[in-house]
Amino acid sequence: MEPAPRSSFQPAAAGGLLLAATAVCTGVGAAVGAAAGSAGIGALGGAAVGIPVGTFAVYRRYRDSFS
Repeated sequence: MEPAPRSSFQPAAAGGLLLAATAVCTGVGAAVGAAAGSAGIGALGGAAVGIPVGTFAVYRRYRDSFS
């Protein structure tokens, strides 16, 4: 029995995942903000939430690469 191969870490894919998650959260925040009266404030809040969400998504995707 051979151990399962480790998944390789791909920095470009990790950056894309981080960027996509941040962009989605920013867009949702802007939409909610526009409905509430200020799309700029909503986009800022969405970006503030999107960075940790993106970081968590990258961690979940690549957590087995470093062990």
